[in-house]
Amino acid sequence: MTRREIRECIFKILFRADFYGREEQEEQLALSLEEIGMTDEKDAGYISAKTEDILCHLDEIDALINERAQKWKTTRMAKAELAIIRLAVYEMKYEEEIPVSVAINEAVELAKIYGAENGAGFVNGVLAKLA
Repeated sequence: MTRREIRECIFKILFRADFYGREEQEEQLALSLEEIGMTDEKDAGYISAKTEDILCHLDEIDALINERAQKWKTTRMAKAELAIIRLAVYEMKYEEEIPVSVAINEAVELAKIYGAENGAGFVNGVLAKLA
C-alpha cells in the first residue's frame, strides 16, 4: 500500500472510532481492518499501531485543536473533518519524519474526498493555525 492509502485507512478507522466507546476500540480496529480487506500483515500492523497511538493521544490532540480553532470546538465539528484533522495533528506533532506541509496537504486531499463541500478549506484553515 502507498502512504496515501495507509493514511486513508487510518482516517476511516478514526472516523468509526468516534461512534464507539474506548472499551470497544480494539474490536472495532480489528473489524475495520477486516472490512478494508487488509491482507498484508506489515501494513495491518503499522495501521493498527498508528491508530492506537493516535487514540492514546486523542485528549492531547483535541486540546490542541480546541485551543487553536477559533469559534470551533471538536464537539461541533463534522465527524469526517474532525477525524482528518486529528490524523493530521498527530502527524504534525508526533511524527518527525512527516513534514508539516505534507501532513496538511494530505489532510486537505482527504477532506476533498470525504468532507463536506467546504471541508477542505475548513481543514486547511484549522491546520494552518496549528502549524
